Amino acid sequence: MTTFKRRTFLNHLLGAGVFSQLPLANSVLAQNDNAMKLILLGTQGGPNFNLMRGETSSLIMVGDRPYLIDCGYGTFRALLEADVNFLSLPNIFLTHLHDDHVADLPVLLSHQWTQGRVEPTMVYGPYGTEALVASALQFNQANTDIRFIDEQRTLHPSTVTSGEVIPATTTVHKAYEDDRVLVTTIENTHFPEWAKEQMPHRALSYRFDTDDRSIVFSGDTTYSENLVKLAQGADIFVCETIELVTTREWFDQVTGGGGLYQDAREGIWQHIIETHASTQQAGRMAAEAGVTTLVLNHVLPGSLMDLPDEIYFEGIRESFQGEIIVGTDQMVI
Repeated sequence: MTTFKRRTFLNHLLGAGVFSQLPLANSVLAQNDNAMKLILLGTQGGPNFNLMRGETSSLIMVGDRPYLIDCGYGTFRALLEADVNFLSLPNIFLTHLHDDHVADLPVLLSHQWTQGRVEPTMVYGPYGTEALVASALQFNQANTDIRFIDEQRTLHPSTVTSGEVIPATTTVHKAYEDDRVLVTTIENTHFPEWAKEQMPHRALSYRFDTDDRSIVFSGDTTYSENLVKLAQGADIFVCETIELVTTREWFDQVTGGGGLYQDAREGIWQHIIETHASTQQAGRMAAEAGVTTLVLNHVLPGSLMDLPDEIYFEGIRESFQGEIIVGTDQMVI
């Protein structure tokens, strides 16, 4: 099996003509001694949260530099619990704009400014990201106005926080690079074709490559050939998954007798099974991509039901024989 590190993955893409239109800084190819590690901040499939799992968020540390992937409810607290200084966080990557992936963004951006971060914070994501960031700043406008008066603040939040839209395409392309990491992305299949015909919103998957390690984040998606392409030879594949039988049991419990989702009960269930990766699909993508380790994230039912890890393994093992880790909050890999 071929393992693509940052340099070889970059060369692989260059050979395929993927980056032919993008000049690359020499820093992408530079050697560095910064080790990469993954911290799972929130792992519950959502929009759901509980006292054991927060909504989706993950953190990559390359040396002492953090990169945040998604920012669901509970992210801000999870950063503190992981002993990560939120003021040091310069880059946030959003896979898509469902609330269980962005709910804590206004909180994080507001507290960065309130506590005195002066360096830019960039929020990268699909269509709608710029508007989301602008709305987060507007949400905190009263806070800003008050502190400009009673604390004599001089730096406006809009000068240190920006949103940047990443195009959603079916080819692997560069989203970001610095001297430590190369981030590439591709559109996945979280939004069905019939839905995309009625809206401009899209969903992304991301790959982070350093000189010694590669980690891919599926985001929310069902089976995706694009994602398989992005994940080729990765060391770690962080993939959402849903165990359908037990999740349906949970769904029937919480929606019966006037419970949750009364406005569109079966429509929501159809969304769940049509736009999320089953354990079989997660295993199939991991096998086809030839990854070393599959880490389950955005797990359903997750902590909504008390299940042994083996329940998730059954569908995955139909295709994938590598290492499987059922992700939990604050797990470090």
